[in-house]
Amino acid sequence: MPAELAGQVAIVTGAAHGFGRQICAQLGGLGARIAACDINDDELAGTGQILAKAGIESYLRHVDVTDEAQVDAFVAEVLARWGQVDILVNDAGGTLGVQWQPVDKVATADWDRIVKVNLYGPFFFTRAVAGHMKKRRYGKIVTISSGAGRAHSRTGIHAYSAAKAGVMGFVRQCAFELGKYNINVNSVAPGLIMSTEGSQRHWAELPGEDRETVLDTVALHRLGTVEDIANAVVFLVTEAGDWIQGQTILVDGGHWMF
Repeated sequence: MPAELAGQVAIVTGAAHGFGRQICAQLGGLGARIAACDINDDELAGTGQILAKAGIESYLRHVDVTDEAQVDAFVAEVLARWGQVDILVNDAGGTLGVQWQPVDKVATADWDRIVKVNLYGPFFFTRAVAGHMKKRRYGKIVTISSGAGRAHSRTGIHAYSAAKAGVMGFVRQCAFELGKYNINVNSVAPGLIMSTEGSQRHWAELPGEDRETVLDTVALHRLGTVEDIANAVVFLVTEAGDWIQGQTILVDGGHWMF
């Protein structure tokens, strides 16, 4: 049986670790060629090594998703190399190490930095691929959002919640506009997942009763995994997701239920 994504090209942002790395591996495992980018060059190289070991063809570049010139140049390079972009996964984002502050103390610089990565990045990349996808009358765009955009954030970071809510609105608007071109646009909202070594270490250091208190808010009573998120992305970008449009799929073990 041929690989379902054989011959397709997937761009994945935030590909150096965590969700992005796993998404690259799983899409590549289905036959896609992977164009991966991040600003963490060392860890991105690690992603490249994993893909190469699995026999997955890839193209890696340092790209700051908040720099529209870098985004446009990267998409142009991918098109020049492979002639097409079938899939875009906007994974780059996060709270960028910003610590909680009450709203009356939030620094404008911190707000701008978080919004640019989490909202401008998906906008720049979606804009860069949309024209090409419209001409081919085919495309799959998935942006990683967060339950923080549907309700509130565990971190309490205002800019993050605002940006992720903005992502969901942007996804819906693009889905309505691009659907007639056979372009699927959706979002995946992860729940509580320790996707980095630092977060895993922090979780392990919590007292057992504190971990239980957190897990009691999750119906399935476990943390998620990067595979859980990658599985949802795979579902949306393969034929199984062809009739899903403009949706935000919560992959959080039943923490938020809407």
